[in-house]
Amino acid sequence: MTSLDLDSLLPRLDGLRSALARAVVGQHTVVEQLLIGLLAGGHCLLEGAPGLGKTLLVRSLGQALELQFRRVQFTPDLMPSDILGTELLEEDHGTGHRHFRFQQGPIFTNLLLADELNRTPPKTQAALLEAMQERTVSHAGTTRELPAPFFVLATQNPIEQAGTYPLPEAQLDRFLLHVLVDYPSEDEERRIIEQTTGGATEAVPKVMDADAVIALQAAVRQVHVSPDVLSWITRLVRASRPGEGAPAAINQWVKWGAGPRAGQSLVLAAKARALLQGRFAATREDVQALAAPVMRHRLLLSFAAEAEQKRADDVVAALLQAVPFPG
Repeated sequence: MTSLDLDSLLPRLDGLRSALARAVVGQHTVVEQLLIGLLAGGHCLLEGAPGLGKTLLVRSLGQALELQFRRVQFTPDLMPSDILGTELLEEDHGTGHRHFRFQQGPIFTNLLLADELNRTPPKTQAALLEAMQERTVSHAGTTRELPAPFFVLATQNPIEQAGTYPLPEAQLDRFLLHVLVDYPSEDEERRIIEQTTGGATEAVPKVMDADAVIALQAAVRQVHVSPDVLSWITRLVRASRPGEGAPAAINQWVKWGAGPRAGQSLVLAAKARALLQGRFAATREDVQALAAPVMRHRLLLSFAAEAEQKRADDVVAALLQAVPFPG
C-alpha cells in the first residue's frame, strides 16, 4: 500500500462508474469487468460486433483516470517496431557525431487500446503480448520498463474472419478476462441514438490519477480469500481438464482445460470485484460471476462441443454445476 488513504479511495470507485455512465450508455457488466481487470492489474480482451462503443469506453476510462491513452489500429502490415519503438540514427550537426536514439512506440502509455488484435500477424501479436506479460520492452540489449499502471484492452471482431490471425491459446492465456460486448437493450439503444445525435456530449470528469490506481491495485492483493473459496477455485480449474475423474460434460466437450494461470486470475478477479463493491473479502458469488470471463478463453473445445453448438460459457456453467461450492 502507498500512503494514500484507502478509505478516501474507495468512494472514488463509485465516482468512476458515474463518470463512465456519462459517456457510455448501459454495458454495466462490461464496465464492471473492465474495472475489475484494471484493479487486478491484468489485461482484458473485448469481443463484440463493430459499433458497440468499445473504443468510446476505453477512451472514457482513460479520461476519468487521468491516464495517458493511446489507440493502435492493428493491420496485416503492422510490424513489432510500430508498437514497441525503434532506434533512430541522429547526427549532431555541430560535431558531426552520430548516435542512436530510441524512439518509444505507442506501447509506452498507461492505457493501450489494441484495436482488432487478430488482424495483425503472429509476430506482431507476440511482441505485444510479451510486453504485456513482462511489463518491459527489450531493444538492442536495453530493457525499458513500461509506465505504471499499464493496462491493455484488446478488441477482436467475431464477425469478419477473412484475413485474420486468431490468437493462439497460449497467448490468449495472458489476458486476465475475456469480456463479451453484446448489443444494448431497446431502451439503451434509443438513449444512445438520442445522446449521439444531439448537441455536444458531456465531458468525462477526472476522478482518479495513476497513484490512486496503483494504491487500489495494491489493496486488491490484501483482500481476504477464505481457504474454502481458494480450494473451490482450485477444484474448478482442475475439473476443467478432461481425464479420469473429470465431470462428464468436460470429457465430452473439452479438448484442453484451463491451466494454473486461470486459478490465479480467478482469485485476483474475485478480490478486485469484492473491493469494487466495498468489501474486503471475496465470496463464492464473486467467483461465480467471474468464472466465465476468466475461463472462456482458456478452454479449447472439442469437435463434439462444436457439433452440439456448445459455447465455452455453456461449459463453464456445466462446470459450476458439477463442482458446487462446499456446504
